[in-house]
This record gives sequence, C-alpha cells and structure tokens, in this order.
Amino acid sequence: MITLDQHKEALNQAGLEMLNLCTTQLEHAQEAFFKHDSDLAEEVLHTENRVNALDLKIDRDCERFIALHNPVASDLRFVLALRKINFDLERVGDHAYGISNYIVKLDTQIEERLMEKMRVEEMFTTALSMLDDITEAYNTVDTKIARKVFKKDKILNEINMKSFPIISEEVKANAEVIDQVMLLFSVIKKLERIGDLVTNIAEEIIFFREAEVLKHRKKKGGKKKDS
Repeated sequence: MITLDQHKEALNQAGLEMLNLCTTQLEHAQEAFFKHDSDLAEEVLHTENRVNALDLKIDRDCERFIALHNPVASDLRFVLALRKINFDLERVGDHAYGISNYIVKLDTQIEERLMEKMRVEEMFTTALSMLDDITEAYNTVDTKIARKVFKKDKILNEINMKSFPIISEEVKANAEVIDQVMLLFSVIKKLERIGDLVTNIAEEIIFFREAEVLKHRKKKGGKKKDS
C-alpha cells in the first residue's frame, strides 16, 4: 500500500505538472495572439483536453488521499490547498483557451498602436511573471515569494480599469476601431481574471505553509478576488 508521504509527493508532482501545463498554455496563447498564429492557437485549444484530464485526475487523487490516510494538520492543509489550487489552475487554462479561441474564430487584425495604448503586452508579461512566481513558491513552499504576486496583480487591475476610457476615446474618434478595441478589452478581462486566480493560489500556499487564511480578509481597496 502506498504510504502517506509517497502519496503526498505524487500529488505534489501532479500539482507542479498542472502549473507548468497552464503556464505553457498562456505562453502559447500570448504568442498566438501577437503573431496572429491560428495554428498555435489551435494547439492551445487541443491541449485543453490535457488540462481537463489532469484536473480530474488531481481531484480524484486528492479524494483518495483523504480516504486512505485520514490526514490531519499540515497534511490535511496540503490536500485541501491543492484541490483549490488545481481548481484555479484549470480556470487559468480556460482563459488561455478563450484567448486562443478569439484568434481561431475571429479574423481581426489589431493596430499596433491600440495594443500599445491598452498595454496588452504588459498584461501578458505580468500575468506570466505571476505564474512564474507562484510556481517557484509552490516548489519551495516559500510564502515570501507567494506574496510577490499581490503587488503584480495591482498592475493588471490598473490596466483593466484604464482600458474603459481608452475604448471610449478611440470609438468616439473612429467608430471603425470598435471590433479591435472590444477584442482587446475581452483579452484584458481574461488576463485580469488570471491575475485574480493566481492571487488565490498564493493565498492557498500561505494557508498550507502558515495555516493563515487570507481568503476573506478585507483587502485595501475592497476588491474581491475572482475565485
């Protein structure tokens, strides 16, 4: 029979695999978006099946871990945190899928000027940086690294909020850009939500390591995180 430690390590590795897979999905979605590469976008859509399969496997294995070992203390916090982390990562994968789906379904060429003005590349870079931080934090169970994502999430929130007046200004100046700015707005919203999901994951790492619940603590600005 598999020991608790063996089972826990297998779960830990599966969580790391999910992190790496979802990060790659977003990297490919970014490249496909900026290069307007429908083939790479299709690859992201196809790989979504792997994300979903791994999500289900991790969830089942967490249930089995609880049933077999009746974990307590840090072992229980670990498996509870992993289930929530896995759920949030699957949603990160969903948003990468959604961005790629725009490329496949819509043939909208976007002016470089608009992408720069709405800071879309900065959003992708920040979101991917957050995923890198959270992967390192997960690997090392380092809450200091996990907390780095909270400040970066504010960048995504700022860009998202500033996109509204830019869209209004651009459409008033030239109504023909409406398809472009609305597509950019849709991508920005997905990246902003990815930021929220990554902060959720950071909170779960902190919960596992320090037994500190941050989920419903009032944050500055009163913004409730997307879960």
